[in-house]
Amino acid sequence: MSFLSSRETILQLARHNATPFYWYDMDLLEQTIAAAVKASKRYNYHVHYALKANSNLPILRKFVEAGLGADCVSGNEILRALEAGFKPNQIAFAGVGKSDEEINIGLENEIFAFNCESIEEIEVIQELAHKYGKKAAIALRINPHVNAHTHHYITTGLEENKFGIDRWQLEEVLEVVSKSPNIVLKGLHFHIGSQITDLDAFKNLCIRVNELQDWFIERKVLFEYINVGGGLGIDYYAPDEHPMVNFDQFFGLFNEFLQLQPHQELHFELGRSLIGSVGSLITKVLYVKKGKKTQFAILDAGMTELIRPALYQAYHKIENLSKGEWESNVFYDVVGPICESSDCFGKKIQLPLTERGDIMAIRCTGAYGEVMANNYNLRPYAKAFYG
Repeated sequence: MSFLSSRETILQLARHNATPFYWYDMDLLEQTIAAAVKASKRYNYHVHYALKANSNLPILRKFVEAGLGADCVSGNEILRALEAGFKPNQIAFAGVGKSDEEINIGLENEIFAFNCESIEEIEVIQELAHKYGKKAAIALRINPHVNAHTHHYITTGLEENKFGIDRWQLEEVLEVVSKSPNIVLKGLHFHIGSQITDLDAFKNLCIRVNELQDWFIERKVLFEYINVGGGLGIDYYAPDEHPMVNFDQFFGLFNEFLQLQPHQELHFELGRSLIGSVGSLITKVLYVKKGKKTQFAILDAGMTELIRPALYQAYHKIENLSKGEWESNVFYDVVGPICESSDCFGKKIQLPLTERGDIMAIRCTGAYGEVMANNYNLRPYAKAFYG
């Protein structure tokens, strides 16, 4: 079922339920997962779903059914992944600031690997693993210094970012690992950013990974797997024309440019590209306010339900579902009710003549929409519906 064919269903939901709410196209989710699995299996690649994009249980269970692993960035995400049915040996734990309690959750459940981001983190994991008589499998998250050409708040692969181990630290890292009997070094991990649409960034990552692999091989250090993270972007501007990314092109690029060693696995941690287009935020127009230079369409959804525009100046397509054929086109600043000037979904958005009570859809909120919701101004959390 496409979003366009779901319009009447969404309007019926809006008539019988309080807005705002999140709506998820589960048919599109299944189609997207199937396309990603088919493309990745062509090269025997391993895909972990990034729970930070969306951690709703009905959605997670679709990834479990498809046999994907999980990428977690907190102890609670590990517990949620286990609750959804992910196997412990398919759960990778990333994050620059893992607490002792979170590390212990990973150790107790014998997860696939900790993606380690500093020398001190490796030393802490060694200490805790020794204390509980465990072995901890780790991957070294290395800062490849590759520019992802995306928003500076979601760029993670440059030396000025807080993430990853810098290349000049690698000799010391190997020395620390060699003195850590409860640490098992299994992989290399990379992640250069989010919402990446320029695939040359991934090509540059492959080249850098090849160079780093050669550096380790010269020192007789071999890895079971390489994890190149995620970051693949979606089309926020034309979600109906491009509801899915080109997974064949994405995985094919790594097959062409990344030089794996014999029997070495390649892992990915995809989030937004699997779930982003699946969700929409459904909201109602409270008021249409005429200003001196512009008109404001004031919605009952705000930055509490979707913070990305306020946080990243992110674009989301906005549609008036209540209006059929456009009789007239008017420009609106589409805003929320929160007492912040940054509570704005878009400026000078062209819409049909919009009135109080009209139902609006803010598209492509499946990733980093509901999962980043908050109750600022003591607003209640919005419900989710699955179509």
